[in-house]
Amino acid sequence: MLRIVLTHLFLFLLPFFCYALWLWLSKRGGHPDRWSKGPIAWLTLAGLVLVIAGLAGMAMLERGPQGMDFTPSGMQDGVFVPGRFE
Repeated sequence: MLRIVLTHLFLFLLPFFCYALWLWLSKRGGHPDRWSKGPIAWLTLAGLVLVIAGLAGMAMLERGPQGMDFTPSGMQDGVFVPGRFE
């Protein structure tokens, strides 16, 4: 679960990091007006789009084979049986 949260946090912060890197490379990072409301709104929107795309991508990858049902793990006759697709 922590890996999923960190992945989506990274995806959200990626546009902010790229913008900060661009400001640093263009030597304009010392001006606080560069982080005004305009860029922050667009960076937030870009971060949200990346998170939504990441969620959709993970949902597509986590999907099981077509036409098969998932049987969750459990105990049968005192033996642990892992989850499987049937």
